[in-house]
Amino acid sequence: MVPSDGNAGREEPLLPSEDALALQPLEWKFSQVFGECAAGEEVQEVDIISAIEFDKSGEHLATGDRGGRLVLFERADGKDCRTRKELERTDTSVSKHPEYRYKTEFQSHEPEFDYLKSLEIEEKINKIRWCESANRALFLLSTNDKTIKLWKVSERKVKKVIEMNVDSTYHLSNGNSPGQPQILRVAGSVANGSTSNWVGSILDGKNLLPSAGISSLHLPTVCSNEVTHIARCRRIYTHAHDYHINSISNNSDGETFISADDLRINLWNLEVSDQSFNIVDIKPANMEDLTEVITSAEFHPTHCNILAYSSSKGTIRLVDMRQSALCDRHTKLFEEQEVPRSFFTEIIASISDLKFARDGRYMVSRDYMTVKLWDVNMGSAPVATFKVHEYLRPKLCDLYENDSIFDKFECCLSGDGSRAATGSYSNLFRVFGTAVGSEEATTLEASRTPNRRPVQAMPSNAGRSVINFARRAGGRGNEMDMNGGYAFSAKLLHLAWHPSANLIACAASNSLYMYYA
Repeated sequence: MVPSDGNAGREEPLLPSEDALALQPLEWKFSQVFGECAAGEEVQEVDIISAIEFDKSGEHLATGDRGGRLVLFERADGKDCRTRKELERTDTSVSKHPEYRYKTEFQSHEPEFDYLKSLEIEEKINKIRWCESANRALFLLSTNDKTIKLWKVSERKVKKVIEMNVDSTYHLSNGNSPGQPQILRVAGSVANGSTSNWVGSILDGKNLLPSAGISSLHLPTVCSNEVTHIARCRRIYTHAHDYHINSISNNSDGETFISADDLRINLWNLEVSDQSFNIVDIKPANMEDLTEVITSAEFHPTHCNILAYSSSKGTIRLVDMRQSALCDRHTKLFEEQEVPRSFFTEIIASISDLKFARDGRYMVSRDYMTVKLWDVNMGSAPVATFKVHEYLRPKLCDLYENDSIFDKFECCLSGDGSRAATGSYSNLFRVFGTAVGSEEATTLEASRTPNRRPVQAMPSNAGRSVINFARRAGGRGNEMDMNGGYAFSAKLLHLAWHPSANLIACAASNSLYMYYA
């Protein structure tokens, strides 16, 4: 295959597609935004979104922030409410894209302090994973650096007593002030809309009700129209990781999940919180011999015995838990051929995110410079490489000085695997077509006007940005790079693709933006 030009930002197409329409670039439009700041409004550190995840059905969306909170959204667009005659008069059906509304939020993690190690543990949510729902209740896992929690979110109807029968005018007519406590004892029956056999209790020597009674009696009614959401922590999985947890992943068996830190991967049972099984351990006997760390881990979507994990060396290892209890030896190794080495080679090769396609045939990985697509049956090289930050290659020294080179960008695949997406700087994200023959490479900005400026081709000798987007309201000059291009402090690290629709949710600071095509 012949590499495509620099404007496309990719080297070769990936996945075959039976649908010819899949080769046509999608036209992305703004859908919704939650938590958007007004011009000049300062963003609080605790409100910055740190994790996004759709559930398997796409009916719910969860976000986690640096303050340890989980916010849940539910799909709001229902069925078409038009009558049959109205539908018959309509020549073309109006396709509705998924829309969401706020459901509930709760505090998942609190800041802690490890007195044995004199270490502060942040409340920041690192990852969220949805579990199988049961009895109309939602279950999800969330983790910070050290502790994983299983949450159950269920609905509860609020009961209220309404239609109290005593009118305030009776109180006033008997000489009592409206705020004075009253005692009412009623005995009798109600017949034909009138009351009889009233017995009034005496307070301060005065009857509460007229001696003639009242015309009608409204018995108190218990109503439960309002619905509230209750979040309960069902399990706390802790004391199993010496290093920061970077990923969690549910197994397809619905009973187990894995958690990974820099050197170990542990297998948990959802019902057992006080013990786990170590299945991968790359910690050397002498820490001076350490050459790489685990950066991400993911279960295969259909085979419960297979998982993959990535490393800081840019490699992906596929392991089969049926081969041995401790998976020290991998089943397959995915790595690219040696490239000219430099001081930054290993830093930019480190994989920050790893995802399986829905069918499990392909994997997508993200390093600092590129997004790579891998075929699980071919480990010698990626099937396709999509260039994201190639324009930054001449600026690696400056990126190292301001620590931007260590930013961990996530990636995601569409439900059918025909497209991949990832984030960049200046709150930009890119969508690449993976189907054979597709040259789709769209750059969008996380704002209400994602396409406000056309994409310009990058000059062949460019060390500058591809596009000079207008600065957002409240932007500062020192947020821009050396050439007045991308704002490195405005980085779009987290995004997720709807499992069945062309809908992308992405986090720009504390705001959640959604786009559909």
